[in-house]
Amino acid sequence: MGRQPEQSIEQFETGAKKLAKWGSLLISLAGGEPLLRDDIVEIVRVIGRWHFPFITTNGYLTNEKLAYDLFSAGLWGVSISIDYADAVRHDRARGVRGAYDRAVEALKLFSRARKYDWQRVNLMCVLLDDNLDQVESLIQLAARYDAYFMIQPYSSEKTGSTKFYPDGKNGVSEHLMELRRRYANFLSNPLFLSNFDQYLNGGVPGCAAGKAFFNIDSTGDIAICVEQRDRPVANLYQDNMSLINKKLRDGGRGNKCRNCWYNCRGEVESLYHIKGLWQSLPTLLFDKGQPEK
Repeated sequence: MGRQPEQSIEQFETGAKKLAKWGSLLISLAGGEPLLRDDIVEIVRVIGRWHFPFITTNGYLTNEKLAYDLFSAGLWGVSISIDYADAVRHDRARGVRGAYDRAVEALKLFSRARKYDWQRVNLMCVLLDDNLDQVESLIQLAARYDAYFMIQPYSSEKTGSTKFYPDGKNGVSEHLMELRRRYANFLSNPLFLSNFDQYLNGGVPGCAAGKAFFNIDSTGDIAICVEQRDRPVANLYQDNMSLINKKLRDGGRGNKCRNCWYNCRGEVESLYHIKGLWQSLPTLLFDKGQPEK
């Protein structure tokens, strides 16, 4: 496929203002790699007027000025993707020499660049078939740079392959929840973590795609989730918000998909449960920089 068109700054501003009719939203800017956009600071600025912009990045293109400018522009938070605490393994998985060092440097630069205490820096790990033993070291790495740690399981939706699922499909949840009890900077919601085993053994029912979250692609096409972006139900620039709301709800009705337990799904759905919401409240009180002994 050739390169797809991308939204202009003017379109980002128009779209953000339009979405604000639903209130202030958490807007996740992901890719691909969002830092490839030369105007990413201005994108964050226009979205931040109405919403909470969040970036997920591999960190490779981060520099001190960019990190500072993004937070100054109103960036609510950033996740740096690191899947292995071992530099050689991370570089091999990413296919780029030095990827690990650049990611850790990004973690450091973003942590230093925060202007306000509420601005988040996360280390985001994807749970694979060979990195469960790396999780504790990654939590400690995040704490070293005053950052949170979050995790989500691999989904075959990305590649169609199931070979990256953890071999031990039972006990994953308890292991992760035990680590969360021990480390104050482990941010992932306990209710979300408690469902990892279920996801790995057939999936979690009740997907709220189209109701609690949705995806907007580079052309403004809206789908009920990122993995259905080839089946858009509306367009941000062509349709009014009432129609978009109806199309999203219609698209999500009867959804029986169990193919993912992504952070964007599981974390959001956890907040729709009293227990999950309650367990998220202490986050503001955590000393995220120091793991508990």
